[in-house]
Amino acid sequence: MQELTIEDRVSRTQFQFTLTSPDGPLLESWVPDFVALLQAQPELADVASDQQTRGLQAFVEIDRDAASRLGVSVADIGDALYNAFGQRQISTLFTQASQYRVVLEVDPRLAQGPAALDRIYVNSSSGRPVRLASVAQVREGPAMLVINHVGQFPAITVSFNLAPGFALGAAVEAIERAAAEAPLPPAIELTFQGAAHAFRSSLSSTLFLILAAVVTMYLVLGVLYESTIHPITILSTLPSAAVGALLALHLTGRPLDMIAIIGIILLIGLVKKNGIMMVDFALEAERHQGLPPREAIREAARLRFRPILMTTLAALFGALPLMFASGSGAELRQPLGLVMVGGLLVSLVSQVLTVFTTPVVYLAFDHLARRRTKRRAAPAVKPASA
Repeated sequence: MQELTIEDRVSRTQFQFTLTSPDGPLLESWVPDFVALLQAQPELADVASDQQTRGLQAFVEIDRDAASRLGVSVADIGDALYNAFGQRQISTLFTQASQYRVVLEVDPRLAQGPAALDRIYVNSSSGRPVRLASVAQVREGPAMLVINHVGQFPAITVSFNLAPGFALGAAVEAIERAAAEAPLPPAIELTFQGAAHAFRSSLSSTLFLILAAVVTMYLVLGVLYESTIHPITILSTLPSAAVGALLALHLTGRPLDMIAIIGIILLIGLVKKNGIMMVDFALEAERHQGLPPREAIREAARLRFRPILMTTLAALFGALPLMFASGSGAELRQPLGLVMVGGLLVSLVSQVLTVFTTPVVYLAFDHLARRRTKRRAAPAVKPASA
């Protein structure tokens, strides 16, 4: 179970969503079938709702013809029922020290169940009391014990747990698929709450979050090296680490949740330093030692290989305690450690390739930049005048 929760409603199980509709009877009749459909979904477990329909309600059906014949109005029937069961205050007694309110009601011993309505008498226009059973019939029917509201509309909260082996994303997709198959009436709106709502909101922003991190690094590196080409050389080392992180999550059966996304962003910062160490050394050798690009990047690959391995191994062993964490709060630490260890392992294995691929990318982009610079510096050829 999550130690930190953002649920704003109390429910039987962990995750929840609400069904709201301005048509209360439609909502009450449709929800049980929808809950039964969700209970058949393999991605969900312990599906339940807060709908309580086992209550009883007494309906007083007035025979208007009989009431008119006996001189009884609907207002008289309403007053009689309120006097009997509504605890009407009819007077106040004042004394020197205090005051006492006089409340009219039926003796509680005579108000046990709908049968008490048969003993109620109503005043008629002639002044003679008329038995309520002579002008009305009492019918019992089912009723809601509790009617919840969300945004001033009747609402029913459906809660669920995740089945073993399924992530929250699969459960959300199963609920949306069931709502489309049912199908969901236009008057009923399905809204996820709490953690499920936060998960659906994060789905639309996760990709943009990673892209924003990569673009931010590109801009910072571009300002640092005063180049639009060399930052791409540094970022070319990221795909191998991302593959390792996703592979580690797949092998361990872990979902790509928000903690894993944070780990991937942290992994991006750890891995890109490999390219920075080589490119930075090569640019310094070109600018201050006068070495050609090929010799500069070759010297960078030779001298920076050991620091790259040392920093990668330090980060790898530092993430091992997170991956093997247990006890309270381990659910928040293990995905972070898995992503870091998996990405760094693949990145470590690919370090030998990085020493060869980074110089190739560096020289290719350097050659492209020099060609563009020569084209801009070449004077325009003017046609010979006649």
